[in-house]
Amino acid sequence: MNPPVLKYYEVADRVSAFSTTRKGGVSCGCYGGFNVNAFCGDDETHVTANRRLLAKELGVAEDRLIIPHQTHGIESRMIAEEFFGLPGRVRQMLLEGIDCVMTDVPGVCIGVSTADCIPLLFYDRAHHAAAAVHAGWRGTLNKIAHKAVVEMHHCFKTVPQDVVAVIGPGISLANFEVGQEVYEQFAQLGNDMERIAKMYDKWHIDLPECNRLQLVEAGVPERQILSAGICTYDHCDEFFSARRLGIESGRIYTGIVLR
Repeated sequence: MNPPVLKYYEVADRVSAFSTTRKGGVSCGCYGGFNVNAFCGDDETHVTANRRLLAKELGVAEDRLIIPHQTHGIESRMIAEEFFGLPGRVRQMLLEGIDCVMTDVPGVCIGVSTADCIPLLFYDRAHHAAAAVHAGWRGTLNKIAHKAVVEMHHCFKTVPQDVVAVIGPGISLANFEVGQEVYEQFAQLGNDMERIAKMYDKWHIDLPECNRLQLVEAGVPERQILSAGICTYDHCDEFFSARRLGIESGRIYTGIVLR
């Protein structure tokens, strides 16, 4: 079994931040080769094997690999040490319908799954705490990035000026075509449409820029916002893209581990 090939981000010492690619692993077809998401139709034995490979690559225990079942909402879950003493079914229940996970426990990998949506990672340099956020268009519309910074303040006393953020691989403006109703929802909430939208044959929205602007609005310094600059639609050979491969395909896992 081939180990996963990860794209790492330079966030800080004692922090490993990354996105998985399609390289490595044992999954097949549109799930190939490396998928750790159990909610997208992949073979369960393949998912288990790939999770084992990822845990080994990261040097963490398999049960400390946190993969929530996302629902395009804005609910968050804080992962404390006590979480790991709970029965497996309870842990699974606590990760149901969660689109943001946070922790300050070393040796725990928190992350989110995407395949065109925007994955975000936050690291609080002052309190050695982290968050991983799934920002699809619905989550972006409901300002999940901004909400996650507020949640980190509640949990860890995080202040935005101490946050380093990563905007991971996701669909670009050029490839994210939306209906008029979606455009109008963004406009009605006061977004700067001249900056985040462009008309081709239909409206297109820039989800990475939407989330970057939310972070700036929340007080995160622009120089501390890193962007992978990778469009999943254009690079579906290396990163999963639901718009190119179909919904029954693998997912990118973008995660962060505190050391």
